[in-house]
Amino acid sequence: MDTVFIRDLSMDAVIGVFGWERQVHQKITINLEMATDISKAADTDDLEYTLDYKEISQKIRALVEENQPKLVETLIELIATTVMEEFNIPWLRISIAKLGAVRGSAAVGVTIERGART
Repeated sequence: MDTVFIRDLSMDAVIGVFGWERQVHQKITINLEMATDISKAADTDDLEYTLDYKEISQKIRALVEENQPKLVETLIELIATTVMEEFNIPWLRISIAKLGAVRGSAAVGVTIERGART
């Protein structure tokens, strides 16, 4: 199984449990690895046979804009489930980092894996 990835997808999000966090946008970054078979895309040189990382990135941006969860855990599960279902991905690893959320750290966040690599 091959891997298509998106690294350091950066965007602003309303996310957090504190009152002030519900009033501002915070910078988050998303890293995503997705299992797929790229052989047909490589043979045909046709985007139809691989994962379109631009389309996936746009879907993630829309999910972040449309949803304003309190927890990173809620957002990461929503993104994982949606991307796997809509793009027929059998396995993915995704990380979301909130930049500067904790004094003295560059970022805090969550990483999950879902599905099975075949």
